Amino acid sequence: MATTKKRINISIPKTVEQALSLVAARDQVPQATKAVHLLQLALELEEDMIWDQVANTRDTKKARFVSHKQAWVVGPEQSRRA
Repeated sequence: MATTKKRINISIPKTVEQALSLVAARDQVPQATKAVHLLQLALELEEDMIWDQVANTRDTKKARFVSHKQAWVVGPEQSRRA
C-alpha cells in the first residue's frame, strides 16, 4: 500500500516509549499519530526560539519602530512583484 507520508525509523529509550504509549492511550490515538503531533509541537518550539533570537538581535536602543498598519501596507514596488 503506497503512502504519501515519509516514513522514518527511530530508536527511542524505554522511558520515552512508555510516555508515548500513555499519552496516546489517554488521547485515544495511535502512537504514531501522537508521535507526529509531538514532533510538530517540538518543531514549533524550535521555530519560536529562532524567532526570539532574531527579535533579540533587532531589539536595540536604535531600533526603528513601525506601526502595525504601516508594516502591512503594500507599496507600489511590492504590488508589482505579486
